[in-house]
Amino acid sequence: MPMPDLLIVGAGAAGLMAAGAACARGVQVTLLEHNPKGPGQKILITGKGRCNLTNNCDVPTFLTMVRHNPRFLYSALYTFPPAAAMDLFEGLGVPLKTERGRRVFPQSDHAADVLEALRRYAADALLVTGSAAGLMLEEGRCVGVRTADGRELRAKAVLIATGGKSYPATGSDGSGYKLARQAGHRIVSPQPSLCSLVSPDPACRKMMGLSLRNVTLTLLEDGRPVFHEQGEALFTHFGLSGPLVLSASTWIGDFSKHRYVCEFDLKPALDEKTLYDRLTRDFAALGGHSAQGALEKLLPRSMRPVAVEKWGIDPAVRAAQITRAQKQALVELCKHWQVPVTQLGDLQHAVITSGGVDCTQVDPKTMGSKLCPGLYFAGEVLDLDARTGGYNLQIAWATAQAAARAAAE
Repeated sequence: MPMPDLLIVGAGAAGLMAAGAACARGVQVTLLEHNPKGPGQKILITGKGRCNLTNNCDVPTFLTMVRHNPRFLYSALYTFPPAAAMDLFEGLGVPLKTERGRRVFPQSDHAADVLEALRRYAADALLVTGSAAGLMLEEGRCVGVRTADGRELRAKAVLIATGGKSYPATGSDGSGYKLARQAGHRIVSPQPSLCSLVSPDPACRKMMGLSLRNVTLTLLEDGRPVFHEQGEALFTHFGLSGPLVLSASTWIGDFSKHRYVCEFDLKPALDEKTLYDRLTRDFAALGGHSAQGALEKLLPRSMRPVAVEKWGIDPAVRAAQITRAQKQALVELCKHWQVPVTQLGDLQHAVITSGGVDCTQVDPKTMGSKLCPGLYFAGEVLDLDARTGGYNLQIAWATAQAAARAAAE
């Protein structure tokens, strides 16, 4: 096999994008992928299988949504902004649409269309199946990788695009961190991001499996709101999950320094007076029912006994006997249902990984290592992560394009 100009370790979002961009510049590329199912498996599960591939915003707005090291992305994003990503995918035959929150999806709602487009883009790259066991370093320069089965794959430049540690079944198993350490790079401890939240509230287990739709979630940090959005949430045996919760998780800082509470408005379409009037009508119509039975039109079945307990009312009280103050207390509960959270969910089921290769040791214009010539990084393996909404895939596209340009030069 002739020695390629660029060897890319990892054929996920960043790896495929870098391969396509490099091939378009006449660079000979070899892609090394260890997932036997083939390239881009994590792309297929992003955005609930629809692939939220970027966010239709300008770069200054984008940078406000990056949690760690936004300034590092300045050059890469201005060179390859969301608009460029949208133009590229539409040019590759993927018509796009913009939805709530400026989220960009393929019109087909099929993530597979995005993956197929990337595969076409990178079609001139040689795909090799195998795992990188270590870097080949000669006189302080990276000249290739050794595979787990003993092969030596040499190249003029090596790009590590192995992803983070979330969803390891898709291939993101943290192997890139080992390679980076071999070249002297520091790894910022990987943490889950866009993940479920753990709660000590026993009510969560009592309601596990219950999905709340069209509710608003406000994340309180020491009583101060830091996130507020409407959507879906899910109670689990350990706490909370679902799209709203994953979005809120990226606003959580240090649990040892702050107290966090997820506060749900179960009836966001109704103000407090309207909800009170509705309860008055319900309780009048169901006057002979118990307090719990009187909630049948208000709350899901598994939530009713928990609500009665949190409400603090005698379960034997009949609906017709419920006082004005008790109705007001129920209104307060429905509009401010609080669930304390004490830790993030596990890394394996997080959507993305926070942490990774220390960005201070990487050139932000080229994605090249400052410690080891011939070595580059792109995508989630770097200590870069953003909030939900297509930002993280855009980071993969922009850093991959930067690395490909540098390798071509």
